[in-house]
This record gives sequence, structure tokens and C-alpha cells, in this order.
Amino acid sequence: MVREFWWRKMFDKEDRRLAIHTHRIWGGCFTAPSVVQPNNSVQEAKAANAAKSFLNSTDFTPKPASLEAYIRCTCENGSIEVALKVFDEFPKLGVCLSLETWNLALLGSVRAGRPDIFWKLYGEMMDCGVAGDVDTFEYLIQAFCVDNNVSKGYKLLRQVLEDGVVPTNVAFNKLISGFCKGGNYSRVSALLHTMIAKNNLPDIFTYQEIINKLCKRRKIVPEGFRIFNDLKDRGYAPDKVMYTTMIHGLRKIKCIGDARKLWFEMIKKGIVPNEYTYNSLIYGLCKIGNLKDAKDLYIQNLVSKQIFAR
Repeated sequence: MVREFWWRKMFDKEDRRLAIHTHRIWGGCFTAPSVVQPNNSVQEAKAANAAKSFLNSTDFTPKPASLEAYIRCTCENGSIEVALKVFDEFPKLGVCLSLETWNLALLGSVRAGRPDIFWKLYGEMMDCGVAGDVDTFEYLIQAFCVDNNVSKGYKLLRQVLEDGVVPTNVAFNKLISGFCKGGNYSRVSALLHTMIAKNNLPDIFTYQEIINKLCKRRKIVPEGFRIFNDLKDRGYAPDKVMYTTMIHGLRKIKCIGDARKLWFEMIKKGIVPNEYTYNSLIYGLCKIGNLKDAKDLYIQNLVSKQIFAR
């Protein structure tokens, strides 16, 4: 009853709704039932903040298991710096966190683009004697990429593959993105072959990343077009962004015929071109002197705008 009294005095009506929900975070420390849907990430974040406010304003100290649950919640909601403060309390309690919690924190720091926090946490994890698993290795590879150290990420990938551990496509895609950014397309090709050899077939995100980067460099747009056709042959369906990227790339190298074929292909599939798609093809038609088709396409764009504006 004392806990509940302090809790009700501490928050206004809205905060109480959120604080009630924190009983799920603390593993049932609060007695009231949850009234907030747990799948709502915004409410989850607010609940975590309400719990943090409660801790700061009272002398109430949750059990280690409840603190660990709180860390997981904050990591899942992107509040990695809040989680980091709670991490600092565990050495004082003489408690070592579970591998699942360490991994969630590592993933949260990668998603937040904070390699500094990642390496701090990873160092503490090693000091605690916690052995990583395939997820840990995957997050390490991603962290190297976020830290602009793609070569080290690639070296780690090769090591874990030799040990029989195969990360998911997310790690491969991060490395592919990094090597594409640096123009190291031989490594990109090697990664694609490795994915296929390990039965980790490239997904739509893999192809999207490669095509996007290739089409930004005029000299290698044809390679992007080859990969674009390859993804269709493998049964993947390009979306509006991929079609537009490819049309824009082909326009840059004056392959207007191929660009127009993709235009009609996407329309046939029911994909509505956007403003950027129209502008890319119109500009390309003008550059080769086909003003009639460019004008027709311009009028078509205006008509489509009026239709969608209704």
C-alpha cells in the first residue's frame, strides 16, 4: 500500500496511466493492471520514462531482474542512453546481465548510430565474461560498418564463416552498403557469391542497396541494370523507388530506350510513377531531342496530378 500511495502522489492522471503500465516493465512491482497496449512503441517509451521519473523521485529500488527488464524496454524503444545509466548500476549490485540483454543493448546502440556506446558496452560485456552468440557477431559487424571500418567488419565475417556461423542478411547488407559507398565493387561481388553459397539468398534490400549505389556512378550504371534484371529473374518485384532509381540511372547514360521500357513495365504492373520518375524521363527525352514525347509525358504528369488532387 505504501508503494501504491507514493506512486499515485507522484504522477498526474496521464502519467499514472503510463506508470500503471510499468508494472509490466518491473515484472509486476506495481499492483494495478496494465491499461496501455504493450505493442504501442510510443506508449512503451513513455512508460519507461514514467518509471525512470518514479525511481528518481523515490527511494524505491527494483530488484535486479526488474532493472534488467527495464533496460530491455528502453533499448527496444531507442532510449539507449537511458539504458546505459542503468547498466552502470549492475556492477554495484554484483549482478551480471544475461546475454539477451547485452545483445539488445548492442543492437540498440547500432540502430541509434552510436558506435561509441556500442564499444563501451561490448567492453563491459567481455569484462563480465559473457560469451557472445551469432547475434553478437552480427551486431559487431554492423558496428564496424557504422564506425566506417567496413574492412574490419568483413574480416570478422570471414572469421565467423570459417567457424561455421552464418549471420543474417542484415550483416551482409551492411557490409555491401559500406563497400558500395567506398566503390569497392569486387568485395560487393564476393559478398553476393558468399551469400548464395551459404544459402542466404540476397533479398530485395540487398539488391536495392547495390542498385542505388551503382546508379549514382555513371560508368557503372550498366552493371546496376544487369543486377536489376537479375533480381527480377530471381522472382523479386522491384518497387517504385527501384524503378525510379534505375530509370534515372539509364537516363544519365542516355539509354532512353531502356528507360522507357522500364517506364511501361512499371505502369503495366500497376506502379504509379512519381514526380521524380516523370522528371527523369522527360529530361532524358529532351536531351535526345524527342520533344514531342517529352511534351506528351509532361501533359500526362499534369493530368495525373489533377486526378490525385481531387
